[in-house]
Amino acid sequence: MSRNRILTRTLAGLAVLAVTTLTGCGLAGGGSADDNADDKSIKLIVTESAPYQEPTKIAQGLLEADGWDVSVTYVTDIVQPNLAVAEGEYDANFFQHGAYLQQFNTDKNLDLVGLFYEYGSPGGIYSTEYGSLEELPDGAEIALPVDPANNGRALFLLRDAGLIELEDGVDVIHASQASITKNPHDFQFVEVDQQSLKQTLPDVDAAFLFVRLAAESGLTDENILAFEEDADQIPFRCVVAANPELVGTEKGLALQAAYQSPEVAQWYAGYIGGILPLPWDENPTEQLPLWLNS
Repeated sequence: MSRNRILTRTLAGLAVLAVTTLTGCGLAGGGSADDNADDKSIKLIVTESAPYQEPTKIAQGLLEADGWDVSVTYVTDIVQPNLAVAEGEYDANFFQHGAYLQQFNTDKNLDLVGLFYEYGSPGGIYSTEYGSLEELPDGAEIALPVDPANNGRALFLLRDAGLIELEDGVDVIHASQASITKNPHDFQFVEVDQQSLKQTLPDVDAAFLFVRLAAESGLTDENILAFEEDADQIPFRCVVAANPELVGTEKGLALQAAYQSPEVAQWYAGYIGGILPLPWDENPTEQLPLWLNS
């Protein structure tokens, strides 16, 4: 069967799913956007990193084979992609997880949505010096992601291990050093850009890393001091995001079919031993409450 036929059949199935999802949830505003049948162009802004860039190249090829005119801009910035999509400069972006998207929406008063999940981005506390959290010395330096949507992930792991205490009721995407109420081991937290965490690890006692960054750094399970449980990972699944008007349109469904194609799945299977989960059978629209209440 040709790629074009696979993509067309996949689109038909996704269309049924989109109708069901939009009827049962108000995330997209309760109505369907007018779809310009003559508009066969797609503009994407994507982070310049392998698990975003390489699947995008595959998806681009599939879409172009199906008659779409696709242009992609690759960046390293984690602020401009959402602003550019919100302003209509691009149709969609691919660089962030759900918790970051919702925090950004809140901070900038936007209403961008996750069209679909692409891959999971679990994380944990890693160290090249110590074998467990209990071995960390008093005054240990621990590196954290500086952005609010990720800052609290390491703090929650330390809290769950009984090593610090946090304010009652604070959720993971709003937790920060200001939320710490007790730090009996006098841990020192160093906040750095999330993409710089793997470079920072040799200079600190431990650091919170996405599993992708840890694997790219040559770290293994032996370097993990604490790791997020499956249920805690849902808000941190990476999404392709867009304005609500793109939900359920031919363009939006074409993007999903291409990004969730067998060719893309094959690439992920070969990336660092298939370390990244693909939650393609789950819907970010339906799981939005888990993002907001994480």
